[in-house]
Amino acid sequence: MLMTVQDFETAARTRLDPVHADFIAGGAGDEITVRANEEAFRRLRLLPRVLRGNTERALDITVLGSRARTPILLSPTAFHKLLVEEGELATARAATAAGAIMIVSMASTVAVEDIAEATRGAGEGGDPAPLWFQLYLQPDLEFTRSLVRRATDAGCTALVVTVDSPVRGAHERDVRNGFLDLPDGLRCEHMVDPREGGRVRPIAMSAEITWTHIDWLRGITSLPILLKGALHPEDARLAVRHGVDGLLLSNHGGRQLDTVPATVELLPEIHAAVAGRIPIVLDGGVRRGTDVVKALALGASAVGIGRPVMWALAEGGEKGVRRLLELLREELDQALALCGAAGVQDLTPDLVRAPVWPPADASAALPGGVVS
Repeated sequence: MLMTVQDFETAARTRLDPVHADFIAGGAGDEITVRANEEAFRRLRLLPRVLRGNTERALDITVLGSRARTPILLSPTAFHKLLVEEGELATARAATAAGAIMIVSMASTVAVEDIAEATRGAGEGGDPAPLWFQLYLQPDLEFTRSLVRRATDAGCTALVVTVDSPVRGAHERDVRNGFLDLPDGLRCEHMVDPREGGRVRPIAMSAEITWTHIDWLRGITSLPILLKGALHPEDARLAVRHGVDGLLLSNHGGRQLDTVPATVELLPEIHAAVAGRIPIVLDGGVRRGTDVVKALALGASAVGIGRPVMWALAEGGEKGVRRLLELLREELDQALALCGAAGVQDLTPDLVRAPVWPPADASAALPGGVVS
């Protein structure tokens, strides 16, 4: 029986090519940040309120004009057709059924137009859930402009611009496995360039991208823009000054610069830096409903999940992703009830504690007064 995110991963590994399983699980370098994202949530403790009389909980949210029935978003992840034949179509239908925002990856193996079509009529009441589109700004600005136009015409309601990738992270598992490109028959659909006879362009990780490019993007689209991967508080403040509408606080799941802090550790400082002027979505290490509660209490407007979606898709396709989202929603609702909250709006920083070890009086508690 699949009862946890870990259960989905365990089941998926029995079905997947080990090379593809490594692609999902792996990160950069020694994968210190990959582990830190989950460990940081485990270190945090919840301090519940009682006798609040909340018999029902409200889990719905609105972020940058996008309404969803859950504060759990699907972060952008690539190459879903590696896992199931329908690829991102299955993922999108599951997200819509759950009322969850899906961020379509620029490295999707299904085109955004087809993903948008797949969500029509799949949601509660026949309404599609909002789609956002992840964008790597390309040095070829005309090609970038065409991607923005495609996403807009398909009905995407926000752009999520990944900014932590001036170069590609060192994915040592993939190098050892020789997994350096998609197998024959699969391609990144958004990188097909009609100006060059349908050539599939590589996604450029460019160190020349600057805040000037963000200003340029702001000038060509009316869609809300979120920056994904800004970790330093000063960059968060700069984002506000450059007219960015939101942040996706993400360390790329530990797949870019290894040894950066866990995102939940950075959340209070980033929240203070933006001072409520723009919303923050957090991803990295969210594996339980209690993790969602902790992130929202510390200032996030929503959270994103990446690897869990991939494991669930590999395990059971569309049904697997639907079950995963139902499971996390059930856990979140239970955690809200046990914290005494009537909804996500009741989650405040005083509900979260970060244990200090060793405690202040450790010298008196340990033999010989030695702190170890």
